[in-house]
Amino acid sequence: MKPPDTQKAITRLLLHLHPLKIDEQAIKWTRTFGLGGIAALLFVILFVTGMMLRFVYVPSVEGAYDSIVALNQNTLFGRLLRNLHYWSATLLVIVTFLHLLRVFFSQSIYYERRKNWIYGLLIMFLVVSANFTGYLLPWDQLSFWAVTIMTNMLTYIPLVGDGLANLIRGGNEVNANTLLRFYHFHTGLLPFLMIGMLSVHFWLVRKVKGVTVKNPDEKKMVATNPQLVSKEVLVALALMIFLLLFSMLLNAPLQEKAQPSVSPNPSKAPWYFMGFQELLLNVHPAFAAFIIPALTFGLFFYLPFMKFGSVNVGTWFNSPKGKQAVVSSALFGVVFTLTMILLNAYVLNFTTWLPEWPPFITSGIFLFLLYVIPAGVFLYFLKAKTGISRLELYMSVVTILLTAYLVMMAVGSLLRGEGMHLFS
Repeated sequence: MKPPDTQKAITRLLLHLHPLKIDEQAIKWTRTFGLGGIAALLFVILFVTGMMLRFVYVPSVEGAYDSIVALNQNTLFGRLLRNLHYWSATLLVIVTFLHLLRVFFSQSIYYERRKNWIYGLLIMFLVVSANFTGYLLPWDQLSFWAVTIMTNMLTYIPLVGDGLANLIRGGNEVNANTLLRFYHFHTGLLPFLMIGMLSVHFWLVRKVKGVTVKNPDEKKMVATNPQLVSKEVLVALALMIFLLLFSMLLNAPLQEKAQPSVSPNPSKAPWYFMGFQELLLNVHPAFAAFIIPALTFGLFFYLPFMKFGSVNVGTWFNSPKGKQAVVSSALFGVVFTLTMILLNAYVLNFTTWLPEWPPFITSGIFLFLLYVIPAGVFLYFLKAKTGISRLELYMSVVTILLTAYLVMMAVGSLLRGEGMHLFS
């Protein structure tokens, strides 16, 4: 008996996304935690809910806020729809970030997989950009001033900062042009680019025969359907139930309508950019907006092309020593970053101590070296004590960078009050 046409279509789709058989090691939950699939499903949810929101949203200064209010109050399930879209977008940032961490720490960025790491970084950039452009669309005080802060930060980039900020905003300040520009970016260009990038990303995963495994020579092949498909369906259902319940219980934020002449105190960037704003409060703007981000992103893009002699693709942290080094580096990153923030707030003041020196030196180079030198000393002794490899040393460097950013993001979001002072 021939299977129905619908079943044939589903089978062909599944075989396009997955091979007929798959290594049993690759479908263990702890191998990937389903993060790639969760991110893909979140994108689908965002695409569907976003298309529905387009029917009621008015992309103008006069109508944007009122259309959101009308959606919440007058449209059947309108508030739930917006909540689903908002929380799915927030979760997508988190899941994409965790997915990149999983890929990096399991060493799945080397050899034939390095190209997919680059695509993953670009996808992460598109995800954050989509969240940022969508953040402005409600046109309330929260979104207006958050976007104002972030676009103003761009002006600190040497040479091109002012032009880049004006290009993104469509003028010298956030205005009607910015709203319309962000709307088209959010609903048109960025989704189009993400679909293209995701297609290439999944194709490259298939090209290198799926996710990395710890012992590729010990293969035990099992049927993709139902061994893998059943797990994917279960995770998808759990995710949708979680999002639905969460969206029913917690509303997406919406403050009063944007007032360009009335700045809230404090004014904060979106949570995923709060690390940059916190960095701006602690070091010279040129370092916060350009030098440190450029060095960090350059390292992330260059990592898969570095030559290491001890790569164990598919093995978390490369070895037990590597795991110990990563944990130690994370603790150092948390404690030392918090210490530096407190010292900079209450003790250090090189600008006042050396008023004749340029701020680029006193609040830039000095503070930059004050973090980098102790971190370098820590890494030197860590390598000497544990005997970690060069690859594991770079894992430790990345761990310090990531934990430092997460600490700054948490401090800026939770501990900064009026005037962006600590604990106020």
